[in-house]
Amino acid sequence: MIHIKTILILLLCSAGGVPAQTHTTSPAKGLGIEDGAMRRDPSDIIKVKDQYYVWYTRHTNPEDPSGYDATVWYATSTNGHAWTEQGEALPRGGEERFDEHSVFTPNILVGEDKYWLFYTAVAEPFINRGEMTSKTVIGLAMSDSPDGPWQKLDNPVLKPSDDHEAFDSLRIDDTCLIVRDGKYWMYYKGRQWNNSPGKTKMGVAISDKPEGPYIKHEANPIIHGGHAVVVWPYGEGVAALIGKAGPPGIKNSLQYAPDGITFEKTKDDPNGMRAGGTYRPEAFTDSGKGQMVEWGLHIASKEIRRLPFLERFSFSWENE
Repeated sequence: MIHIKTILILLLCSAGGVPAQTHTTSPAKGLGIEDGAMRRDPSDIIKVKDQYYVWYTRHTNPEDPSGYDATVWYATSTNGHAWTEQGEALPRGGEERFDEHSVFTPNILVGEDKYWLFYTAVAEPFINRGEMTSKTVIGLAMSDSPDGPWQKLDNPVLKPSDDHEAFDSLRIDDTCLIVRDGKYWMYYKGRQWNNSPGKTKMGVAISDKPEGPYIKHEANPIIHGGHAVVVWPYGEGVAALIGKAGPPGIKNSLQYAPDGITFEKTKDDPNGMRAGGTYRPEAFTDSGKGQMVEWGLHIASKEIRRLPFLERFSFSWENE
């Protein structure tokens, strides 16, 4: 009998398999174009009772579309199309805190009957050029409710490597979490010293508890490219959708790892998302029976000369 992991790889890689195809986009009402307001880097989406929740980077600084001067906000929806912005979820940290300058690029984990909001943080002073470029770290806040209030942990849960030759020696960002084999898997992107943002790679760190400690896997980097990645359980393995940024052959691709570590490209995705988050109902169930994701939010096209905003996208996984 062929093992189910082998079946999944053959299914995804075969010409008659299931291609990643972003077939529709539509406005995310309430999170779209707004003069003077930037919204970007949406988290993955969770559903609590009859409400969907998403967290994202937001600011009102028209001179900075990057998100390095921002805080984390959140919105709710009953249908995933029309959203109501609820306000700020995480403010900047206080003086001399590791998150004093900015908190951004959030993502969510549900575990141990609590909500865990991961975020990227930079301290003061923030420098984004040359040899003094600031490092980023991953912070974490906890709440009993998706509406907060959120209690930040005192220290980062993940830091850049001290080895300048490591892929994540300068920046770590864009966390994406799943529960697998009874552990908490944090996928993240890393950037090495003196490398451009387009040369980020993907790693994973694993913990027995939502709050850590998170131990970086010895196989890192596990995907050699990709500026923004969404992962989710698929069958017994993990699927990863690489966005528009990254090197040729990796960007705009669907990848699969039976063990959650050893990823291989299975399909190109020519309509790829831009720094998105998806609704992944099985991300935290540890069921070993994950399905393909169907929809999410991402940063809308930069062709519109405004500050970034959010847009809904939907996938088609139909056979070719």
